[in-house]
Amino acid sequence: MMDLAKNQHWQFSPIPNIEESNFNKILERFYNMKVKGLVRENIQNSMDGRLHESAEPVTVAIKIGKLKRADIPGIEEVVKRIESLKGRNSYTKEAIEHMRKKMLQDEVAYISFEDLNTRGLKGAENGQSDLKEDTWSIYAYNKGVHSEEEDEVLETARGGSHGVGKIASNAASDLNIMYFANCDAEGNQHLGGTVQLIEHNYGDQCYRSSGYFTKIKSLSATKTKFYPFENRFHTAFEKKTRGLKIIIPFLRDEYNDEKEVIRSVCESFFVSILQKKLEVVINNKKITHKTIRNYVESTEYYVQEMAEMKHEFTPLYVRTYSEVTPKTLSVSDGVKDYEFALYFRYDESIPKGRVAIVRTIGMKIEDKKITGHVNKPFNAVLIGGPAEDGYLKSLENESHTELSHEHIKDPILKKQAKKFINNLSKQVAAVVEEAMRQKNPTDGLMNTKDILYTVENEFKQELAGTSETVMINKGKSVLKMTDTVPKKKRKAKSNKGNGEEKPKDPKPVRKVKPRNPVSEEDDQNKAKERYITQPGIVKRIVVGNREMIQFNFKDSKEINKEPSCNISLSVIDGMGVEYTDEFKVKGNYHRVIDTATGRECLVKDNVIQNVTIRDGLAQMQLELNSNFNKALKFIYYVEV
Repeated sequence: MMDLAKNQHWQFSPIPNIEESNFNKILERFYNMKVKGLVRENIQNSMDGRLHESAEPVTVAIKIGKLKRADIPGIEEVVKRIESLKGRNSYTKEAIEHMRKKMLQDEVAYISFEDLNTRGLKGAENGQSDLKEDTWSIYAYNKGVHSEEEDEVLETARGGSHGVGKIASNAASDLNIMYFANCDAEGNQHLGGTVQLIEHNYGDQCYRSSGYFTKIKSLSATKTKFYPFENRFHTAFEKKTRGLKIIIPFLRDEYNDEKEVIRSVCESFFVSILQKKLEVVINNKKITHKTIRNYVESTEYYVQEMAEMKHEFTPLYVRTYSEVTPKTLSVSDGVKDYEFALYFRYDESIPKGRVAIVRTIGMKIEDKKITGHVNKPFNAVLIGGPAEDGYLKSLENESHTELSHEHIKDPILKKQAKKFINNLSKQVAAVVEEAMRQKNPTDGLMNTKDILYTVENEFKQELAGTSETVMINKGKSVLKMTDTVPKKKRKAKSNKGNGEEKPKDPKPVRKVKPRNPVSEEDDQNKAKERYITQPGIVKRIVVGNREMIQFNFKDSKEINKEPSCNISLSVIDGMGVEYTDEFKVKGNYHRVIDTATGRECLVKDNVIQNVTIRDGLAQMQLELNSNFNKALKFIYYVEV
């Protein structure tokens, strides 16, 4: 039996006892996703509901504004329910207290998502229904379920699959409340809604946590049925044209951000927009295939300096997708091959390599990192056909933000999914490596019989006088520097006293104060002092599939008489920022030869061991693996 109080707008199911004292865990998941998760879920629902017989794009109007509390349907009933809640742990106590602080505001913020050129929900007049075609009942009253298309192709192309995204709207509200207004093909207009609380005692009766904005009718002594309200409420809740409108009152402060909404639209749906499948209007700002570049290329919404594009890649994706001819990429799960269109661009000014995995609906799933290539200079967009789309859909996590095999229960399918995801990385990596080889062609042959030809390190001029190339430590452990902020050049005045400045002759090695003092308990062999050499002591040349490096320690009194040294490498970018864990010696070099002895050097813990120092010189020949990036810049560490 349900609570059948007269004139009641919100219905909660009675239960004999309170057994669950927590809020729905999915609320927290979508709350952590903030605006991005809210925008993605609601626009994806609109795209799923598009009119297939229409060539017009789906239009979603997003409005952020203010609303009088008195104009929110049934809000006083929700307030009374919140007053009755009792927290049984610190999290629920804090959440309930937050609700109580917000629920009595006279004017509240809200956001709405209204779609056009969509079907809306069907069967509202049937109320709570088991009929597959009654999508109102599925959307309004069933958690963890999404309606399915009769056409298998259309169902595969849809964005939704897990049926949990509806709760994203509740997570955006301080009171976990949302409403949805619907206008169907016949022009029938109804209003529904949900609120997510905790199991609670109200009027000497225990109730479930979920409440539904709905009417209830008694069918028998033990059976009831939900029916929706006809929409005769405030204009903010109106939906007079065919489609659906989501209204979220008591909008959280973190979500009340127009710029972030615009960024989220562009980030998740740039392909849909460029393909003319979607148009979005945010408070009268219209994003279409004609205007999207006005937003992604504006400093108001995105960083435009290429070197700073390390976290948001939408401007790069839009440029790549719009300007590049795609190539075919075949990826296997061990049983079947899937063919994707890969829009790929290699540009050495790009700081981070990412691939936008996009469904055919035009929604981006994730910015995929390619193993071993996260710092390579490329950008790509990957889209498949119907078969590929269906497979990607099966790999999406619940929030549609990542390809994963973890949620798959069947061990065989799980193994295939894992293989597919790994192969996807491998195939994209091969494209990246081929682009690198084309950009950095093999040099001509040189005669190295009598002498090791060397060239100045690629980044000598960039780093000279601003950061150090080789760190020398008298102990037996690698000394890793974390401070990579360039230092200002020091200049000395001329002895002539005319005010003209010239740089001092740099010492080959200078002593610096240790950043981390060594404790008395450390091994006695560990250095109490450290030294930094000038960049000019390292010379490097790449010839074919070999790299030759020479270290000149002749002017260093501290190490030129040492018999050998250990050497390690760290990647450094053009801004002088070091990435200590990015470069793996064994992953990039087939083997390392000590030029003085002709023997192969042992590589242990990513450190090249026991390189001979002869006449103040340490020299190595390194055989390159096929994936080696000749454009990389390094900083070298030396142990003696």
